[in-house]
Amino acid sequence: MIDCTTKEPLRVLIEGNAPPFIEVPFDQLEDLQRVLDVHDVAYTVDEDIISIDGGPEFVIVDLGRKGDAGAVQAILDSAQ
Repeated sequence: MIDCTTKEPLRVLIEGNAPPFIEVPFDQLEDLQRVLDVHDVAYTVDEDIISIDGGPEFVIVDLGRKGDAGAVQAILDSAQ
């Protein structure tokens, strides 16, 4: 799955002890949710929409402590 703002692949991120997460452009959130739902991936969407220095708005999708970052990345890589 390609990030509509950067034109780069969406990545599952891991930082420190935090659960894996995905930063997704707000405009692309529903598309990501559909992909995750089809594959029965558990997730929560942060309530805050973030924009840094007036840049594109994005939101954090948290995959939870039991989230399998590798499996979700494979799903994103295979999504159109």
